[in-house]
Amino acid sequence: MIGLDYTGQVALITGGTQGLGKGIAETFLAAGANVVVCGRKTPAELPTAGGRTATFVACDVRDPESVDKLVAAVVDQHLRLDVLVNNAGGAPFTDAATASPRFSEKIIALNLTSALHCSVAANRVMQQQASGGNIVNIASVSGARPSPGTAAYGAAKAGLLNLTRSLAVEWAPRVRVNAITAGMIRTDQAHLHYGDEAGIARVSATVPLGRLALPEDIANACLFLASPLASYVSGADLLIHGGGERPAFLDAANANKAD
Repeated sequence: MIGLDYTGQVALITGGTQGLGKGIAETFLAAGANVVVCGRKTPAELPTAGGRTATFVACDVRDPESVDKLVAAVVDQHLRLDVLVNNAGGAPFTDAATASPRFSEKIIALNLTSALHCSVAANRVMQQQASGGNIVNIASVSGARPSPGTAAYGAAKAGLLNLTRSLAVEWAPRVRVNAITAGMIRTDQAHLHYGDEAGIARVSATVPLGRLALPEDIANACLFLASPLASYVSGADLLIHGGGERPAFLDAANANKAD
């Protein structure tokens, strides 16, 4: 985002080695931040932008002990932590009636409780800094509407919004906590959800702005929320969804008119 300078600041992006997370990491790098990304496996390549490359720390964000080691590694290397973006998440399409309890628990752990673990660990550092810190949670439109096929994911993302509001109250004024409710995003994994190019085009046509979001659309919002431009924004839910989705009843009601 033009005009925002993160030189000297440290940003931790969970799940920042691929897809949306990689885009967020690259945006903070381009803005001058020192960026740390994490994941369970070392990636083939790390996010790079503006002549800078992110550093990687292996971590299972579902495990509180692993998260504590992650944040300790960030502080050991950089002596501070200014921004946490809780991006790690996702879920494969699975019918709730046939999903095992263990599967559902893992989905909720990845998309909700991991954000709590990471936020608690980051907050301990940020509260000790004169400049405080910022936490941005990546939520989803699936948490605000029915989410058939990804019910546990949708429920977890709905919980993430309440977690955002609660932590914003508990940790103010030194730490601001906000969420982004992201709509459909075109990443290198988009075909798993929306099909081939024709499928992506059909899905894009349901969005008022006529396209899926790009990772930089969400990343720029993260950059804004963690910046001084948003100094009075906390506990907020910023909708980045291209205007939402066209209500199905409109097409159903007008179906005969098209004949």
